[in-house]
Amino acid sequence: MHDNLINTNIASSHILLTPDELKAKVPLTKSAEQNILKFRQEIKQILDFQDRRKFIVVGPCSIHDTEAAIEYSERLKHLSEKVQDKLLLIMRVYFEKPRTTVGWKGLINDPDMDDSFHIEKGLLIARSLLVKIAELGLPSGTEALDPIVPQYISELVAWAAIGARTTESQTHRELASGLSMPVGFKNGTDGNIQVALNAMQAAKSPHNFLGINQQGQVSVFKTKGNTHGHIILRGGNGLPNYDAVNIAQVEAKLKSASVSPSIVIDCSHGNSNKDYKLQATVFENVIQQIVDGNNSIVGMMLESNLSEGNQPIPNNLEELKYGVSVTDQCINWYETEKIILGAYNKLK
Repeated sequence: MHDNLINTNIASSHILLTPDELKAKVPLTKSAEQNILKFRQEIKQILDFQDRRKFIVVGPCSIHDTEAAIEYSERLKHLSEKVQDKLLLIMRVYFEKPRTTVGWKGLINDPDMDDSFHIEKGLLIARSLLVKIAELGLPSGTEALDPIVPQYISELVAWAAIGARTTESQTHRELASGLSMPVGFKNGTDGNIQVALNAMQAAKSPHNFLGINQQGQVSVFKTKGNTHGHIILRGGNGLPNYDAVNIAQVEAKLKSASVSPSIVIDCSHGNSNKDYKLQATVFENVIQQIVDGNNSIVGMMLESNLSEGNQPIPNNLEELKYGVSVTDQCINWYETEKIILGAYNKLK
């Protein structure tokens, strides 16, 4: 009888390895641990205005090829050493993709990019990549999307974001309240700022929610609240919100809501009208605002890859172009290096 009442739309299920089992296969090294702790502290100090540097979350829209990701991280590490007294570069390492309707859901969910959903394989690949980036001496930033996934990889992440589609979600606000790293909340896809303010207020408060522990057991978690939540302006509803007038309005709203006055600007998405080539224009405008005396802007986000543009996922994966995004369009490495070095020179 029960078969008529539960799982009527479930085709199959299987038991996933536990977080402890994954970490035994891909352990956190001592050097990686020390680097991540250091970077988390530096990001917190930037958000608290104790460190006058700015941070830039830069990298592919999504990771689908770890070989290209490692090459990108090595280039970014070299660039970071040139600008480190003014800019902290955080590699964008996004493994999960929220979809407006349907589409590829990211490396963790579908590492073979063929709807086979070998999630255990995806977790192993993701964790291995994060360890390598941390050992290289580079902080990683990612989007917290699935509420279970952080138990498998979160200690390897220096900064996290809650996306525009999930900022209004109570589940993600509770999740953010328990994460161990600073968390940015994007404004809504329609440009709504209030949902991000509400999320920041919620995330800095304690919560109780269901999740899994390191042994894979369903558990009730009680959080302390995350004191380093901050807003990410990404534009929306066809309009940007990175200009000085919008920034001033957001500053007033943050003060009124008694939340962090720190602001991060996403130079992609609505702020560039989804034209990847306009990211440089947005970025340079934001840097100029900082040079002109703005103190609330502490960070920026860029979608960048080895090569520009994007590509569809072919049936034959051997036809994939190396270093080209399979999700949002990205600027290429040389453009990335040029505008970051330009920003560094202006900030000097």
